Amino acid sequence: MIPLSEIMKAKKKINGIVNKTPFAFAPLLTEKVGTNVYLKKENLQITGAYKIRGAYNKIASLSKDEKQRGVIAASAGNHAQGVAYSASRFNVPSTIIMPEATPLLKVVGTKALGAEVILKGSNYDEAYEYAVTYAKENSLTFIHPFKDKKIMAGQGTVALEMYDEIDDLDMILVPIGGGGLISGVASAIKQLDPRIKIVGVTAKGAPAMYESFKEKKPLSTKDVRTIADGIAVRDASKENLNIILECVDDIVQVDDEEIANAVLFLLERQKIVVEGAGAVGVAALMHKKIEVDFDDKVGVILSGGNIDVGMLSVIIEKGQIKAHRKMKLLITLIDKPGALRSLTDIFEELRANIIQIDYDRTSTTLSYGDANVTIALETKGKEHQETIRKALKAKGYRFHEEF
Repeated sequence: MIPLSEIMKAKKKINGIVNKTPFAFAPLLTEKVGTNVYLKKENLQITGAYKIRGAYNKIASLSKDEKQRGVIAASAGNHAQGVAYSASRFNVPSTIIMPEATPLLKVVGTKALGAEVILKGSNYDEAYEYAVTYAKENSLTFIHPFKDKKIMAGQGTVALEMYDEIDDLDMILVPIGGGGLISGVASAIKQLDPRIKIVGVTAKGAPAMYESFKEKKPLSTKDVRTIADGIAVRDASKENLNIILECVDDIVQVDDEEIANAVLFLLERQKIVVEGAGAVGVAALMHKKIEVDFDDKVGVILSGGNIDVGMLSVIIEKGQIKAHRKMKLLITLIDKPGALRSLTDIFEELRANIIQIDYDRTSTTLSYGDANVTIALETKGKEHQETIRKALKAKGYRFHEEF
């Protein structure tokens, strides 16, 4: 494991640079899951994620010559911004290799922090391979996102802050991608109080570390696919796995549907914006992946808040439909004056709010004289939606629902 003394040194290095983020009781989540939940809000970190801790600790430890030559990293998000910000604090030149499909907002954000950005490869792994080669050719120091003890020690400072505030936790839930965060957190906690359980949470669409933990050897997967892009790591590293096997009590998985539910719950009920990777611990609690007692104290690390606005919009939209608070209908009616008004009168009478409507009379699938109305409604639950369906059938409308 990473020596506690190294994590304490990292804490001193980042002091005054990195935010000491809130570690707060979450009453609504506690009520929902039936145990005492405390949220470590790394989504409120300077760069929107915990990654800056390890990046700053690593760059601070470089020699004068290494700093002058510059650093390089491969990342599509949080690590990129952590390295760029940290390098700028030391006036160190930084280069970030990002996949070609990286959203423009992340590219612009990384450049704004002072880094040179090179777009290369169709995915992270291709960007990573190019970055390693580029580093050798240009004598740059490669800043690995997780397979580095200085990085792990920096990430472990999250645990020190949690323990300083609540030293009688029963369990800490930690997101796992490559394993840098959990390696540091578990190392710190097991040296401070071995009684506290450390449980990692991976995305089902990125199972490398989960499967490696179960098989007790590093494994790789062919591909990864998950909305939790911050933990979408294809290959498990031996260095991180060894620490995880030594210090972590268990690892569980959550799927994208469960992650989306957690993102939406945190947004709507806790008023917290969290990315998919940051929500996996909450997802594990909400969907009963972990056994907890009602009087346990469970700390959950919300590792980041840099969620793409488009993805957040999709999660909200789907969540409203699944909760029966929104329904979409395709209704065929006779194309004549007053036909649309007769339809909307039904919705007005049933207090269903129309939020979107589209009228199509030219589709080749329509009979002449008919029109399709695509309509989105705000509804008040499952029973309300059933009442709407019955009313439409009673009036003779042909319709089907879109999901």
